[in-house]
Amino acid sequence: MAIQLDRQTFQDRLTEGKNAFAAGDPSDACPYNMYGNAEERFGYRYWTRGWSMARSEAEAQPQRPAQASAGQ
Repeated sequence: MAIQLDRQTFQDRLTEGKNAFAAGDPSDACPYNMYGNAEERFGYRYWTRGWSMARSEAEAQPQRPAQASAGQ
């Protein structure tokens, strides 16, 4: 059965990529083949886009300063 290359699948791939970033997976851990058929390329494109969006969002968050040590 062929996958539908539609808005829902697009959102699913973005979410997969964002979840992968949150789990600490590197960007090259994408389960889709950038040189595969249309479905694989679609998955690759939007999985990596989701991963990159999550990384950009994480980098945009202000970093909390480290707690000062008690000096013990």
